[in-house]
Amino acid sequence: MMHARKFILVVALCLAPKLAQGAGFRFIDIPADTDGPAMHGAIWYPCSIAPGEVDLGKIALPGVKDCPLPGGKLPLIVVSHGRTGSFVGHHDTDEVLADAGFIVAAINHPGDTATDPSRSGNLSVLVERPADIRRVIDFMLGTSPVASGIDRERIGFFGFSRGGYTGLVLIGANPDWAHAAAICQGSSVGLCAQAKRKEYPTQPLVHDARIKVAVLADPLAIFFTSDSLAAIQVPVQLWASERGGDGVLPHDVGSVDKYLRVEHEYHVVPNAGHFAFLTPCPPELATQSPEICTDAPGFDRAAFHRQFDADVLTFLRAHLAKAPP
Repeated sequence: MMHARKFILVVALCLAPKLAQGAGFRFIDIPADTDGPAMHGAIWYPCSIAPGEVDLGKIALPGVKDCPLPGGKLPLIVVSHGRTGSFVGHHDTDEVLADAGFIVAAINHPGDTATDPSRSGNLSVLVERPADIRRVIDFMLGTSPVASGIDRERIGFFGFSRGGYTGLVLIGANPDWAHAAAICQGSSVGLCAQAKRKEYPTQPLVHDARIKVAVLADPLAIFFTSDSLAAIQVPVQLWASERGGDGVLPHDVGSVDKYLRVEHEYHVVPNAGHFAFLTPCPPELATQSPEICTDAPGFDRAAFHRQFDADVLTFLRAHLAKAPP
């Protein structure tokens, strides 16, 4: 259930140093290579300049475009969006983390993003997604503009929906495709048609030991059993919406909580639907996309995100704290 830690969080946030006034923002482009196609995304990072507005066309983000890069060695958080989402889907969380001293990188997953959903219905995308994130980490540590400012020993992950699935695989989980096919008989997940035909992916799955901690929001979890999750050894903060949606069932997320053998946090958000974990929608987007922007009566997405972002920050800060020399 949702942890009752409001007082503790308020105290922690009041004691936390104010490291920046606004999030710096830069686009990133990861070139195609033998491991995959080109990827487009952005990074958020600490910036001492008062925030302005970054115009992305349909939406505008608070921040400072191309703010001077920070010094020092900062922790890195890599973000994976949900089915046909985009790198801006969790920008409020990204901004909070950047303001608190993290570098955050988010990309569009090729073939499963808003501008390119071409492989969204194919099980192969569930193999490609973890490989995408490994390539993002390689880029961030290698040729990205902030590479010299990243602490390689402090890398975390944030993922929503299929992004949560992606995170589970990256930290050691192995999907059980046959198990998914068995339970797919009553599932509305689009990938189930392929699973029922036993057209399982044959490519090897990517795990990445560089990731030291993971935050997973409403992960797509029908592919995992107790044995699937046995190898996970890093701390996890797991979130579930009470109502579920988009093929993610509260029961399946609850099974992840049950099967995880590592110490972890588990939060169930009352009255929340699946898309409540996306950044609150501006009015124009809410009109265009009511299916992802409309919440249940009585649910305040903006208020929830203030608490959610604070909880995520507290968890990541605790588990990526720099060890004393």
